[in-house]
Amino acid sequence: MRTGRQFISKTSSWPKVVARKWLNIPNKADEFHSDYVLQASHKLQRRRRSCSDDNCYVVVPEDFSVFSKEGWLMKKEPSSNSVIHDHLNLRTFVGTWNVGGMAPHGGLNLRDWLKSPTPADIYVIGFQEIVPLNAGNVLGAEDKGPAGQWISLIREALNDNEFEPSDYNKQGRMSFSDLLSLEEDVKDEVEVGPRYRLAASKQMVGIFLCVWVRSDLCSLISNLKVSCVGTGLMGYLGNKGSVSISMSLSGTSFCFVCTHLTSGEKEGDEVKRNSDVMEILKKTRFNSSSSTSSPSSGESSSPPQTILEHDKMIWLGDLNYRLVAGSSGDCETHELLNKHDWEALVEKDQLRIQQGGGRVFQGWEEGPIDFAPTYKYIANSDHYVAQTSNKSKHKQRTPAWCDRILWKGEGVKQMWYGRGESKFSDHRPVYALFSVQIDSKRHNSSTTSNSTTRLRPRPMPLVAGTGVAKVQAEELLPAVNSSSSSRF
Repeated sequence: MRTGRQFISKTSSWPKVVARKWLNIPNKADEFHSDYVLQASHKLQRRRRSCSDDNCYVVVPEDFSVFSKEGWLMKKEPSSNSVIHDHLNLRTFVGTWNVGGMAPHGGLNLRDWLKSPTPADIYVIGFQEIVPLNAGNVLGAEDKGPAGQWISLIREALNDNEFEPSDYNKQGRMSFSDLLSLEEDVKDEVEVGPRYRLAASKQMVGIFLCVWVRSDLCSLISNLKVSCVGTGLMGYLGNKGSVSISMSLSGTSFCFVCTHLTSGEKEGDEVKRNSDVMEILKKTRFNSSSSTSSPSSGESSSPPQTILEHDKMIWLGDLNYRLVAGSSGDCETHELLNKHDWEALVEKDQLRIQQGGGRVFQGWEEGPIDFAPTYKYIANSDHYVAQTSNKSKHKQRTPAWCDRILWKGEGVKQMWYGRGESKFSDHRPVYALFSVQIDSKRHNSSTTSNSTTRLRPRPMPLVAGTGVAKVQAEELLPAVNSSSSSRF
């Protein structure tokens, strides 16, 4: 139970926090969390950057490939006219879930939701309402406790024995460790660290987005940035809006947008949702600087600053689009629902109607929906609220596909689109599996010979949970400096 002293401590900071939110002043401590953060730069910055710097990145020499498959710190010597051209297909899992303002409990099993037909290389997990959308959370300081709990559960699920790295080789897929021509003569080394690491996570009130990648891909990630847009109360508070994460992987730019749009099923509410999408596309900005380009990964131009400038874009979240009632009212909808006639029911979907009319998400794609509507369920039940009597304490809601995943960009193919069956909240989680083609190009112009030199095994320092970038910088840089100070 919250004590009076705890309540006073939290509310005493409200005037300052509320003023900053009302005036739309960015928070100085508005950084993202990560297990590691890489800034693509060919020079090592000797000083330890603080979180107040413009870009909170851990800086690693570009000719170091941290965390090879065997857990070694690898040093790559560049060569003249060395160019590697490979089109690689990365499997990307995307999941979204509105958890209804409830913090997770220790016994909550995420494996059924996160377990895709085949293990993925990247996991993009978005939540809505990880905290109750009350005045204290919307206007006051953010409650980051639930986010930490979700991170712990996801970390445990992804690094469970069910996600074996050997599964990738069984399917004949090329790994980036193979791409880097790692030698196979050392067999007695134990793999260091977990198989999946948190690339970045960001919270805005109840919206929470996190991106996880295979450990052996971390050295190919650059230009990690976040951007938050509020479209809720007063038009800009964070009870509704978006959290976006931008990153580049081997020269291919990705943007993941997690949103919670305007709710309601009154006539005209869909127009407000369309407006939310337009505002998010307009206001999302990823500030760039000249120091964030990545020559070795083939990035010849500055990083994208808007959502639509990225090569690959995935939009996920509780979009809140509902089903349009037919001429006979909701009776027809319920009849189709009982028959499991999803194809006919999708024709009533507001998002499909609005998109078909060119009013929103032009050029974006969504896979066929062949699963039941994901909202609104009675918690801990398989029954929709609409199936209860009028005397129920629950507010009546027509079932709808509120939770959606869309994409845009060439070389993105959806392999799976479905929903989980957890009864934790009044929404069912949704997931999609994508095959994403990237062009792996690394250009070097040095005249030295091309070789791969092993250094002594050194695990990259890792803080359990969600450490901020400053902590990771202070732990990682000394490890790199100890092996490279003579050159840099």
